[in-house]
Formats: sequence, structure tokens, C-alpha cells
Amino acid sequence: MRAAPPPLAGGAPGADALRPLLAAVLDALRTGAEERNGPLPAGGPETVTRRTAKLGTVLPETGTGPHEALRTLVHTLAAGAADPAHPLCAAHLHTPPLALAAAADLAASALNPSMDSWDQAPAASALEALVTAALAAEIHPTADHPDALVTTGGTESNQLALLLARERHTARGPLRTVVGANAHHSFHRAAWLLGLPAPVTVPTPRGTLDPAALHTALTTTPGPHLVAATAGTTDQGLIDPLPRLADICAAHGADLHVDAAYGGPVLFSPTHRRLLDGLDRARTVTLDLHKLGWQPAAAGLLAVRDTTDLTPLAHTADYLNADDDTDAGLPDLLGRSPRTTRRPDVLKTAVTLRALGRTGLGALVDTCMDLAQDLADRVEKAPGLDLHARPTLTTVLLRPHGADDTTVATIRRTLLTEGRAVLGRARADGRLWLKATLLNPHTTPDDLDQLITLVEGDTPR
Repeated sequence: MRAAPPPLAGGAPGADALRPLLAAVLDALRTGAEERNGPLPAGGPETVTRRTAKLGTVLPETGTGPHEALRTLVHTLAAGAADPAHPLCAAHLHTPPLALAAAADLAASALNPSMDSWDQAPAASALEALVTAALAAEIHPTADHPDALVTTGGTESNQLALLLARERHTARGPLRTVVGANAHHSFHRAAWLLGLPAPVTVPTPRGTLDPAALHTALTTTPGPHLVAATAGTTDQGLIDPLPRLADICAAHGADLHVDAAYGGPVLFSPTHRRLLDGLDRARTVTLDLHKLGWQPAAAGLLAVRDTTDLTPLAHTADYLNADDDTDAGLPDLLGRSPRTTRRPDVLKTAVTLRALGRTGLGALVDTCMDLAQDLADRVEKAPGLDLHARPTLTTVLLRPHGADDTTVATIRRTLLTEGRAVLGRARADGRLWLKATLLNPHTTPDDLDQLITLVEGDTPR
């Protein structure tokens, strides 16, 4: 006689099945974080690999049971994590997710809708339509028919922007993408994947796209053109001069795309949203809410000024969106993404928007931007440190005074290996800098002082 199969997460009995398992997960998350006792595990890659290998075979002949498997593996993962919820884990655009967003993500996993046909995701597809419409209107408030697609993040959004532009201009010849040297690497990869010419790269000696240099590039490079500007560069958190770039694009008949994966949520802040003046003039905009939106990855978005721009994504698979089903009123979801199976990533975002509102999200943005200014103040006052520039968003570049690039790189790796801090690296003005990206609104002034002390303490005298 066969044993009963393990319980499922969905349906009315699913909640009862999940409850004791969640207790095991939560206990393991806590004990793992306590064992780690810092922003990341000490010892470097070899130590982490050796500890993980002690788990033994990943596919035993006889299973260990759900509670043991959850306790052991979740504990191991938490103990060996680079935890963005720790205030000294500040290297990347890797946000600590809000607890409420993570809880919502659990519900999405338990229900497991697939966003490729309405009959797999009735309520989720309706919710996605509401949320994308609201966020598209936030980005393009004066457009008549704005729209947005849910993506896995900036890389997919930027690739889709190039794809849509390519299809708009097929009759005019190969699309030429024009980017600044500050642009995200995904534009070069997207051009390669889409069979487009390599992007024309405009130098950005001051870190942002220069309007005069863009004018020259558009004048000397045959079109059609897609100009990719940035609102929140990866290395420095800088914002290109969007209004002037929009004027130049209009004069040359070029499409403007803005990669606002990092900076886009500044729209929620009445205090700082002026930094994004001109964003609404872009034809397409990338936004990541798993950065300054505190969502578990993935929570990306591509917004368009007019929903007709999404027409090239239309696609029919008879088992998903047969014409007669669509004609009968079943929503067609297949044209909402180049992916087929998609998680309902919009649920966590919807919960966050409803729970916090624009005011709550704006306050989180303001807190992190204030933290960056506070850290910059402290670096300027530290006699042994140099500050690259006042931060625009939440990124601060610093380095020990008089240190060479090798010393800066060594300091970063030492802090990583010893498990004391996670700082990024960025090259600016021909030098290597330590990068602190402040995305944790629970960071305190004492945490900032500790960060400075760690950098100063690891500097050779």
C-alpha cells in the first residue's frame, strides 16, 4: 500500500499544512542569522563551500522528512547569507525586503497562479492589470493610454525596450542604440541578443550623459535611434539630465528610453521627485521595485506611454489564448510578456502599495536618501577618508586618503572575508572607490560610524 502523498500548499487544507512548516522555517531563519552574527559569513568562499558540503548528498535514497530538511537547509542558507537586512551589507542594489512583501510572496507561492492564461490566474491577472495601470499612470501621468508590463527586473525591461523599438522601426533599417558609458551593461547584451548593431557609447566623463555629446552622436550615426538614458546609475546613483536629453531626442526624431530601475521609486517622494523631471517624456521606462521599493526579487516593470507600443508582443498559442476564447471575453495574457509561465509577482507589490500608500513608500525613500547624506557628512569629517561627491540618491563612494587602487580592493575583500561588512566597488575619475548603497531604512547613525571605523581600521598605516 502506498504512503499518502505529502500535503499541498493550496486549497483550504493548505493553510493547516503550511503552519507547522512555517514555524520550522522561521526558527531556522532566526538561528541561522544568530550563527552568522554579521552581514555575511566569515571565512570567504572556501569556508562557505566546505560548510555547505557537510550537508551530504542532496538526493538521499530515503528522505529525511519535511521538518528536518527545512530546518537544516534554511539554517544553512541563512547562516551563509549576505543579508541585506544587516546595515553593514551595503554593496549592491540588493534591498532588504519588507516583511509584509515577503509574506505576500508566500501566498503567491502557495496559490501558484501561472500568468500565461486567464484560466490559470483569474484574480491574479485582474490584479496585475490594476497595479500595472496605476504604476504606468504614475510614470506617464499625462499620457492617454499608458501601460506597463511586469518583468524580472532591469535587464529584461531594457531588453524589451530595445525589442519594441526595433519592431517600431523595422521599415527604416537597423535600430541604433545610443547609450552613455554610465549605462547598465544589459543594453549591450540586449543588442547582441536581438541581432542589433552594438550600441554607440557616448563618453560620460562627469558620470552623466552629456547633451552636447548626445547631439553629436545622433548627428553622425545613421538612424533610427533609441537613446537609453539612466535615472540612477549602478556605480554612483547619478541621474542623467532628462529634460535636455528629451529635447535633443525630439529634435532628432529619436525614441527615448530611461532606465530608472534604481531611481524610479523616487517618484513616490514629494521631497525628491523633482530629480525625475522629464521622466514622463520617455517613450519607455524601466522600474525595479526590488531596489528602492523593498520587494523580494523579482519586481520589475517596463512602462510605455501608449499601450499600442506593446502590440509586437502579441502571440497566439491555441491551448492558452485561442481566438474564440479571446473573442468570447477571456483576457489574453500571452502578449503581456515574452515568458510563458510567470509567477504572480504583482501580489507582493499590490500588498505593499495598499499597506503603505504613496506616503509610506515616499518616507522610506526619504529615509534612505537622508542616510546617504549623513554618511557623506561623516566621510567628509573623517580625516583619513575621501568622499567622491555628494550623493544624488543613496550611493556613497569613499576611499582612504592617499590609498592606491590595490589597497582599496584589498580592504573590500578583507572586510568580506572576515564577514564584517559588504561594500561594493566602483571606478570613478580613474580611481577605484568603495561603494556604500544605503537601502536599509533601519540603519542608524551608529551603523554609519561603524562602517567608517571598519574602513579606516583596515587601511594600512
